[in-house]
Amino acid sequence: MFIDSHCHLNRLDLTAYDGSLDRALDAARAVGVSRFLAVSVDLDDYTVLMDIAERHADVGISVGAHPCESAEMLNLATVETLVNLAKHDKVWAIGESGLDYHYSTDNADVQRESFARHIAAGKQTGKPVIVHTRAARADTLAVLREQQAAHGVLHCFTEDWDTAEGALTLGYYVSFSGIISFKNAQDLRDVAARVPLDHLLIETDSPYLAPMPYRGKSNEPLYLPHVARVLADVHKISVERLAEITSANFDRMLNDAKLSIQ
Repeated sequence: MFIDSHCHLNRLDLTAYDGSLDRALDAARAVGVSRFLAVSVDLDDYTVLMDIAERHADVGISVGAHPCESAEMLNLATVETLVNLAKHDKVWAIGESGLDYHYSTDNADVQRESFARHIAAGKQTGKPVIVHTRAARADTLAVLREQQAAHGVLHCFTEDWDTAEGALTLGYYVSFSGIISFKNAQDLRDVAARVPLDHLLIETDSPYLAPMPYRGKSNEPLYLPHVARVLADVHKISVERLAEITSANFDRMLNDAKLSIQ
């Protein structure tokens, strides 16, 4: 029913499940979460995430290096390395990559170069790029345009309509997390209302950013329906319809990227 298009399964707090990821995934499945994209933040995540994916048919992974990682890690994420890691069928996407100037712009050039390499790897493999952007909206769109990026998603979207429109014009999808449920997030809900239904995705970004009424607690895929309910209300459709739409969008995002290299 629902697809968690962005979660960090190797970072979940499993205390409530006696340390069992299997039980955490079963809890999410019980509320209708049918697939999970486990996202890498660095190249070292590959081994542990691949082990999870190979044990669970409904889990896929990404390969990449988050822009907040060290310059050394970002430089290790070469096009060749990303392409080689992405050859496995369980790798559904490239990233998360992108730009994050929230703490500093000292390594902005390194981030932009890494971001461009991730986009190039996405093009070569036919896999969508997961984009993280914070305090860097103009540069993020500039890199996407310069690299002629066409297949991917702006994940955990918190920016303005101009940023969303810029990504949508390129063919990108826009994904919303639990932030959309926060009481002070009306501006974000207003932006979400303008995103076309055929380019919406939902995610938890767990273990971060748990939705209301769990804000402040460790997040997990179990809470994805809460994100879906808010987004369904924003678009004035049923939760069931939103689940159908976002699941179809996720499949189309993966397939369109594949078709682009054929």
